[in-house]
Amino acid sequence: MNHVLASNELTYLDVQDAARRIAPLIHRTPVMTCSMIDRMAGRKLFFKCENLQKVGAFKFRGACNAVFKLPDDIALRGVVTHSSGNHAQAIALAAHMRGIAAHVIMPRTSSAVKLRAVQEYGGTVYTCEPNQRAREETASQVAEKTGATFISSYNHPDVIAGQGTAALELIAEIDDLDAIIAPIGGGGLMAGTCIAAVGGGGASGSSSLRSSDPAWGRRVRLFGAEPAGADDAARSLQAGELIPQTSPNTIADGLRTSMGDLTWPIIRDHVERVFTVSDAQIITAMRLVWERMKIIIEPSSATVLAVALSDEFKALNDLQRVGLIISGGNVDLDQLPWIHASA
Repeated sequence: MNHVLASNELTYLDVQDAARRIAPLIHRTPVMTCSMIDRMAGRKLFFKCENLQKVGAFKFRGACNAVFKLPDDIALRGVVTHSSGNHAQAIALAAHMRGIAAHVIMPRTSSAVKLRAVQEYGGTVYTCEPNQRAREETASQVAEKTGATFISSYNHPDVIAGQGTAALELIAEIDDLDAIIAPIGGGGLMAGTCIAAVGGGGASGSSSLRSSDPAWGRRVRLFGAEPAGADDAARSLQAGELIPQTSPNTIADGLRTSMGDLTWPIIRDHVERVFTVSDAQIITAMRLVWERMKIIIEPSSATVLAVALSDEFKALNDLQRVGLIISGGNVDLDQLPWIHASA
């Protein structure tokens, strides 16, 4: 794509810069707790509620940072992306807030609700066949025709830096976290979380903390959450090389994407382990949050709680204070998973 302006080298300072840039534009989402769920997990859990972010997902942080970081002359040409979900809405809203055009390529199979949301935020929607090649080709054609800047939903430095601001806020609010769990799809949220938590290194591959870093006085352990039916990050980490996602099969539709060449090295160098959970575990965790915490989360968000409640994670009994990044809350209320699971 044309006009990709950002450097591929990411540091803690990039996340700090993103935080300053987007602070007036985003919601500083709350951190919630639930004593009953704590008892089930056997430790204290802190839920960073990005389901309460604008557009209902963390995606607005990265989209907002990328859109508002563009120089004025480039921004005037607009932005383009391809997405069927939260990133599509995030780019449309961020562009609307800056007063520029947003061109959003969406598969023709995208839900009518999501398509309407993009249009209501002011985005121009282009439909294409529901495959990666068609999405990329259509985005390239639109970018070439309009001069708009392409902004990936996860594999873009400014998007990754923006996503890291959720963990930055969590770290600032909650003292002495032992670990953070974040979901992994394309890897933008997990990669940003890594950079925010370790205070530097990023894609350069360095995992050591410098004493001058303002981020931490001690190391926070980082874990990924993935559906068993879309476990490319878990398999990649085990193999030590990027293994693309081929045929994902999971209810967690936001986590079906493969990691990118920017997100994978950061995750490889900083994530201790990626835990996988079944769709049944995801549905149970999602329903538990709805019933006990009285907040709406989507299946992709529920993976982190499903991991925290798993026997494998409970075996790490030295972790007493764990942050969970709740990635979003955009759910089709006519397709609630426990209704269809029991039908």
